[in-house]
Amino acid sequence: MTGADMQQMADVECALARLVAFYEHLSLESLAQLGAVYAPHASFKDPFNEVAGHAAILAIFEHMFVQVDAPRFIVLDRMGQGEQAFLTWEFRFRLKRRVAGEQCIRGATHVRFDAQGRVVSHRDYWDVAEELYEKLPLLGCVMRVLKRAGRR
Repeated sequence: MTGADMQQMADVECALARLVAFYEHLSLESLAQLGAVYAPHASFKDPFNEVAGHAAILAIFEHMFVQVDAPRFIVLDRMGQGEQAFLTWEFRFRLKRRVAGEQCIRGATHVRFDAQGRVVSHRDYWDVAEELYEKLPLLGCVMRVLKRAGRR
């Protein structure tokens, strides 16, 4: 392994550590640090959103804080290679309406970093039906019936 390869590994690990810290300490106040973690024209995609740029990514996080109480991410695993990384996580929160108790969504994220260690591409993967819809009172009942019917 060359010195350049070792430096690139260290750079990715540093960028990944910064990203994990950002998510694990996410708050309305910490959103001001978004520019240190995401490149200006970064893309962000999850099951509900596909946007680009700081303002659009910031709007997604601000909306999250309006919709749920006590949101927090717990990063379970992470690995980086080259300019990219993959994380598995749990998103824990309380819904402001309808469902009592803490909710948990399990998912994964693939990111790519630029030369400055900022995220240029962020894509979340998680099953909306299993992780969200099935947990809602009325819709959850319908989703579970459909799931059982599909297994027959």
